[in-house]
Amino acid sequence: MMRIIHVDQDLVVVDKEAGVLAVPGRGPEKQDSVETNIRALFPGCPAQPAVHRLDMDTSGLMVLARTPEAHRTLMASFRQRQVDKMYEAILDGEVYEACGRIELAFRLDPENRPRQVHDPERGKTGITLWQRLRVGQGKSRVRFIPLTGRTHQLRVHAAHPLGLGCPIVGDRLYGRRRPGERMLLHASALAFDHPRTGIRLRFFSWPPF
Repeated sequence: MMRIIHVDQDLVVVDKEAGVLAVPGRGPEKQDSVETNIRALFPGCPAQPAVHRLDMDTSGLMVLARTPEAHRTLMASFRQRQVDKMYEAILDGEVYEACGRIELAFRLDPENRPRQVHDPERGKTGITLWQRLRVGQGKSRVRFIPLTGRTHQLRVHAAHPLGLGCPIVGDRLYGRRRPGERMLLHASALAFDHPRTGIRLRFFSWPPF
């Protein structure tokens, strides 16, 4: 489900597997999550220790707070864009440019939750920097650096024609998923200031694909 890669008196950093909920959903069948497991392991932590979320189908690094003070400080760091995040993905298609910047506004489609749709008038703008790492045989390995944290931002920016026009492999919402396939998106790097000491912490997780 998850691997703990760092723990101290203020926070926990985990490496989440794909297919695992970051936080519990609605209904008893959706209670098993990273957050509920951290609460069980560290009973004194806040009721909602997750500072940010990863989609269920995304693997990689997550930080959770062990104290209310750490939670407030880390949440502020995310809001103020003081956290560096990096993802790797394999896209279903060949990207021919070497790198770029995507600015695309989107919002929730209430008729097709949780899918997001492009809406330049009512949507909120997501900003992503990207770099092509490798291309061939109809696939592209890409590094993403999101500068904002919109829901499904990287998935929409990869798939939409105004973005890269190539959905992430295994993305059941914006692309296609073959039987037994996972979505190939991984939160591979995370850096932030420690909420109590102020020391910059950096974590890395190799993509499992």
